[in-house]
Amino acid sequence: MTIETEIEIKAPFYDVDSMGIVFHGNYVKYLEDARCALLEKIGYDYVDMMDSGYAWPVVGISIKYISPVRFKQAVKVRVTLVEYENCIRMKYVLTDAGTGKKIAKAETTQMAIDLKTMEALYFSPQVLLDKVRGYLEGGHNA
Repeated sequence: MTIETEIEIKAPFYDVDSMGIVFHGNYVKYLEDARCALLEKIGYDYVDMMDSGYAWPVVGISIKYISPVRFKQAVKVRVTLVEYENCIRMKYVLTDAGTGKKIAKAETTQMAIDLKTMEALYFSPQVLLDKVRGYLEGGHNA
């Protein structure tokens, strides 16, 4: 079973350049919005992470740009959790909401930081494992 979700965004004016095309760095915001939706879905969003004593900074990101996003274009961002036992790794596919045409593919990796010691962990804390497994065992499959 997999955990995935999809959000839709409409490219706002403040994300575009003078030609009406979304600046490449702004795609990262769209990935973050989708990632937040997935984390909320499993019941372990950023507030929950901090409350449990961990932060999860992004330590790796890769984006393959296929087609530009333009001002007011509706875009679907589908995110899939592909690793959670040692880190949080997610894959993303951005498509045009109307045509389904692929716009970009991406991947992010986050690792846990113990907020008490400020040390990086090379494994996921039990709280994340419990949230993911609880979601999956609860019969959820998006």
